Amino acid sequence: MLRGAKQWLVPYLRSSARRLEVHPDRPLQVFIALCDHFEPLHHTDLQGAKRRVQTWCEQWPAQVNGFHDHSGRGPRHSFFYPIEKYHAELLAPLADLCARTGSEVEVHLHHDNDNAQSLRAKLQQGIDELRSHGLLGQDAQGKTRFAFIHGNWALDNSHPSGRRCGVNDELAVLRQAGCYADMTMPAAPDPCQSHQVNRLYYAREDGRARSQDEGFPCLRGAQQNLRHHPEHLLMVQGPLALNWRWRKWGLLPRLENAEICASNPPSLQRFQLWLKHAPGILNGPPWIFIKLHSHGGIEPNFQVLLGEAMRRFYRELEQFSTEHPGLGIHFVTAREMVNLIHAAEDGHDGPPSAALNHHIAAPPVLAGSSSR
Repeated sequence: MLRGAKQWLVPYLRSSARRLEVHPDRPLQVFIALCDHFEPLHHTDLQGAKRRVQTWCEQWPAQVNGFHDHSGRGPRHSFFYPIEKYHAELLAPLADLCARTGSEVEVHLHHDNDNAQSLRAKLQQGIDELRSHGLLGQDAQGKTRFAFIHGNWALDNSHPSGRRCGVNDELAVLRQAGCYADMTMPAAPDPCQSHQVNRLYYAREDGRARSQDEGFPCLRGAQQNLRHHPEHLLMVQGPLALNWRWRKWGLLPRLENAEICASNPPSLQRFQLWLKHAPGILNGPPWIFIKLHSHGGIEPNFQVLLGEAMRRFYRELEQFSTEHPGLGIHFVTAREMVNLIHAAEDGHDGPPSAALNHHIAAPPVLAGSSSR
C-alpha cells in the first residue's frame, strides 16, 4: 500500500484524468509555477545559507537564459521563504535576483504550538520584513497580499499528532493577514495531505482542524466567486497521481506529487502526467494550472534546479510545444498563476499575458524591472 494513501487515494480514483486535446483554433494554455519551499538555512549556519543564496544569484540567470515560453518570457521561480528564519543578508540578494529575473518571494512558515494571536504576530512580522525588501504584491486597495505554504505540510493543524501548527482556525487567520492563496498541497505521502485532490477550490474555515478537506470549486461566473468572502481561502493544488510507467519493484506505481528534487528530476513523461491531472476552472477557458514544488535551498535539489536536468526539461518543453501547435506553455510566478485563475473566473477571454496582474499587483521590487 502506498504510504499515506488513505487521505487521498479514494478521491484520486474518483477523479478523471484529462485527455490531451489541442486545437490550433482554440489553443490549450498551460501555466507552470515552480513554488520552492526555499530553506537555505536547512541543516547549516548563516554562512552556509549565504553561500547557497549566492549560488542561486550567480547561476539562476544563466540557467534560464535562452529559454522562452509561448509569450516570449523566460522561466520564473517563486521562493517561499521561511519567515521564522529571516535574515536581511539572505533576503537582500534574493530580492535583487527577483528584480533581474521576474521571479518573486512569498511566505513560508514552520511553527508549532501556536494560537490565532501568536500566529497573527508572526505573520505580520514576516510580512513587514519581506516588504522592507520590496517583496510581496498588493491589491487595488494597497493592502499587502501574499501566497502561503505551510512548513511541514501541517496546514490548519492537519497533522494527526496535533504538532507543527496548533491553530485550528489557521485559514481564517491567513485570510485576515492578507493571504490570497494557499499553495501547500499536495503533501502526499505525508498524513497532512488534504482529502481534496487535483482541484482549485475555496476552503471555508470551520474552526476545526483540516478545514481544507472540503471546499467549493473555482468556476466561471462572478456569482460563484468566493475570493472576496472573508471566510474562504483559495486552495491551489499541484497535480497528484500514480505514475504507472515508473514502478517500485516492478509492481507498485510511483507516487507523482509534482516535486522536483534530486531523486525525481523533471521529465517530459512527468509533464504529460501533470497535463492529465492538473486542475482548471470549471466552465472556464482551456487553461491548465500546473503548480510544482521543490526544496531548492539545499544542495542536492538545487543541483537539479540549476543543472543540466532542468535545462534538458526546458528543451523538452520547447520541442513538445513545437510539435503541438495548439498548445501554449507559460512560465508564471505563484502570484501570476492566481491572477490567471481569477481572470478565468471572471470570464477573461483575451491573451493570458494581459491577465498576469489581474487582481494582485506585482511587488515593488519588480517595478521598472528589465526582466525577461
